[in-house]
Amino acid sequence: MTNPFDAPDAAYRVLANAEHQHSLWPDGLPVPDGWSPVFGPDTRHACVAHVDTHWSDMRPPSIRTAP
Repeated sequence: MTNPFDAPDAAYRVLANAEHQHSLWPDGLPVPDGWSPVFGPDTRHACVAHVDTHWSDMRPPSIRTAP
């Protein structure tokens, strides 16, 4: 059995949580509580490109906006 998170030719989604953290998620698996789809389904490459473009600051907003 192969790991669905490592399948290079599978369809993926990009998920985000309330802290704007992103995760690459295999399409077809249930979305975990606290996460929402923000992109896809698409190729792994397209999803990684979306994450690279939209999650450039890995700090959660609660840390970025702290005084």
